[in-house]
Amino acid sequence: MTVDACFELGKTLRPHGTKGELLIGLAVDKPEHYVKKESVFIEINKKLVPFFIKKMTLLQNSKAILQLEDIANEEELNLLLNCSLYLPLTDLPTLGKGHFYYHQVLDYDVVDTNLGKLGKVAQIYEMPGQDMVEMTYLESEVLIPISDNIVLNADHEKKELYVNLPEGLLEVYLQPQPEQPDDAD
Repeated sequence: MTVDACFELGKTLRPHGTKGELLIGLAVDKPEHYVKKESVFIEINKKLVPFFIKKMTLLQNSKAILQLEDIANEEELNLLLNCSLYLPLTDLPTLGKGHFYYHQVLDYDVVDTNLGKLGKVAQIYEMPGQDMVEMTYLESEVLIPISDNIVLNADHEKKELYVNLPEGLLEVYLQPQPEQPDDAD
């Protein structure tokens, strides 16, 4: 299994209690969907290692207590700290028509309701305050905020992401940047 064939479930944060349990931070919208999974991949030294789940208990604030099978001591548990947890993409719930997971729309054409095709989705940035779509438009990087009134939906057959860009957004990225004085001045 490779990281490209998976999605990130979360990260291991710290040991929990004395029974070989881990506190994990979850990076998914509906954690309850994943509580009954039998196994998980943990990225150790840039490789995905499978582990069987003995028990997972959801907590508040997108956290859970995870107990894995065959973790015999604290030393083994400590090797799993600050590691990413992954599940296969096939474990993602099916979304309704027009909805999408971020990984699905990479390389889709960005189509604005007023301007038509603009560019391709290059990257999706998940940031604390606002997730963003990155595309290249007229040789400039443009960041599009992901919100329901801006990023409308996706057509997976046509590989198009439909947007309704706020007036002036593209112009902000197309304006020439003022020259920065160098240190010699």
